[in-house]
Amino acid sequence: MKGAEVAVRSMTGYAVTTHETESGTLSVELKSVNSRFLDLQFRMSDELRAVEPVLREAIMKQATRGKIECRLSLARKDASAISHALNSSLMAELARCQDEVRELFPNAEAMTVNELLRWPGMLEDAGISQESLQADVVAAMAATATAFAESRAREGAGLVAMLVERLDAMTVIVERIKPIIPLVVAQFQQKSIERLQEALGLADREGLPAVQVISREEILERIRQEVTLYGIRIDVAEELTRMAIHIEETRQILKNGGAVGKRLDFMLQELNREANTLGSKATAKELSDASMQLKLLIEQMREQVQNLE
Repeated sequence: MKGAEVAVRSMTGYAVTTHETESGTLSVELKSVNSRFLDLQFRMSDELRAVEPVLREAIMKQATRGKIECRLSLARKDASAISHALNSSLMAELARCQDEVRELFPNAEAMTVNELLRWPGMLEDAGISQESLQADVVAAMAATATAFAESRAREGAGLVAMLVERLDAMTVIVERIKPIIPLVVAQFQQKSIERLQEALGLADREGLPAVQVISREEILERIRQEVTLYGIRIDVAEELTRMAIHIEETRQILKNGGAVGKRLDFMLQELNREANTLGSKATAKELSDASMQLKLLIEQMREQVQNLE
């Protein structure tokens, strides 16, 4: 959204990049869908598992919500020519940890050779150091994470445009029915006065002379009380004022940008509350129709807000 301090981002995004390295072709793929919290999943071979913390840190700098899957693969230039070497430092660390465990649990079984060789990061390409490979992964991940964030920001901008369009439509509805409220209340008061006058004996009924059982002043005072109380109950001017305030606050949230999903969800709850109250108080078709239109727009917004970070 133009003028936003921070981009509003969708939780849906996709990016993939490939990089030529000394080890081979390194591919990093990121894709995400909606999730209430940040849920990270990694798909990679055991030889690359040691760089998972680096990938996790890079992703967490770009996203706060969403179910994100990261795929990392390395296509060797010449797989037949690869020679492997043991990661001696990692093997020494595992041996130390095993000794400490077996001091406390003498009957614990020792690690097998197969388990050691399958340990993430134990086998290294003899021609490529783990440090060099990690540096390549960091560079590749940085480019992918940037493209991923841009993808989410582009989709977020589209969702913001849709939400602003709905807010504009809601504003038009609110402004259209504001002038109707005094007319609706006045019409109700007039009809109520006529009905109460007839019921309490101040008007002729079918040509018969009016019969008064209480004084005229008491009757008029009762009419004023009834009309005033019910007029207050059907007056929705306060609800429309609150709705206009909520609409403006929602606009401001979108303008400020950033992680807006949860705040927008709360604002939509408040907007829906006012729309429901408008419908329950409606005494004219115009107000009932306006309430339904507002609730439809709010529901359309709610569906899209679920996609925002």
